[in-house]
Amino acid sequence: MKQTRSGLAYGISAYLIWGTFPVYFTLIAVVNPLEVVPWRVCITLLFSAILVTFTRRWAQVGEILRDPRRFAWFALSGVLLYANWQIFIIGVMTGHVIETALGYFINPLFTILIGVVVRRERLSRLQWIAVSIATVGVVIAAIAYGSIPWIALGLALTFGLYGAVHKHVGEDVDGLTGLTVETLLTAPIGIVQMVVMANLFGLQAFSFGPGVATLVLLSGVLTAIPLILFGESARRLPLSYLGFIQFLTPILGFLYGYLVTHEEMPAGRWIGFVAVWIALVILIVDMVLQLRRAPEVPTNTAPIPLD
Repeated sequence: MKQTRSGLAYGISAYLIWGTFPVYFTLIAVVNPLEVVPWRVCITLLFSAILVTFTRRWAQVGEILRDPRRFAWFALSGVLLYANWQIFIIGVMTGHVIETALGYFINPLFTILIGVVVRRERLSRLQWIAVSIATVGVVIAAIAYGSIPWIALGLALTFGLYGAVHKHVGEDVDGLTGLTVETLLTAPIGIVQMVVMANLFGLQAFSFGPGVATLVLLSGVLTAIPLILFGESARRLPLSYLGFIQFLTPILGFLYGYLVTHEEMPAGRWIGFVAVWIALVILIVDMVLQLRRAPEVPTNTAPIPLD
């Protein structure tokens, strides 16, 4: 019971922090979003390297880097994570917070479809119903709203693929080591992107005062902390608990976009959200039924963190 309580505390803390990301990145919306991600990657790498040094995990990092197969897989997962971060920050900093929330609501359904395509998994009847309802809802929303929700679909696709790749290669790697390797391998992309942005527009992070500059630089620390909390939670909680609390993040994002920044919610967008929410309810019911029929799920199996 004590382990469960501490696991819930870690997990809820992680998802609540991820849920504040739209607020955080809105505060630095004056900076070009194409500059923010390189700063985020480089500072995350620096912070992770410090933690790896203190926890003496450089040997694990070295083992991955010396293994060509794992190196390639982690490079792929790193690129997908980088793309996900970039899409998310562009969405938030250009006033599309609600659409980013939709992307993370859709993500579990994308994960299911990736399992079917990549792992040849079979869907239950309820899972097929959930996927079909969500697909119809998104199509109707796109037609009614007049445009395809590219940000939502991009987030769901990149994060769904990231989850599949990371699960394939990183099940035996702790969160800190995995994050360090992924940011180490994508840091060159970030550096090149930062150089290009500096030549085109100058480094805007330092053009709007020390407050904005500090928030930009702290974005890397804010990235690493919830990932560490999530790792501690995943060690203590079964999959079912984490499956439920992961929806805290897009719920907070939706509420922020709708109630605080007052983004428009035309009928078409409501149709898409309601369809996805119905699909998620069906998915949760199916998960509960499967958990009742199956043996207890090991606590070290957990959904990939949201951000």
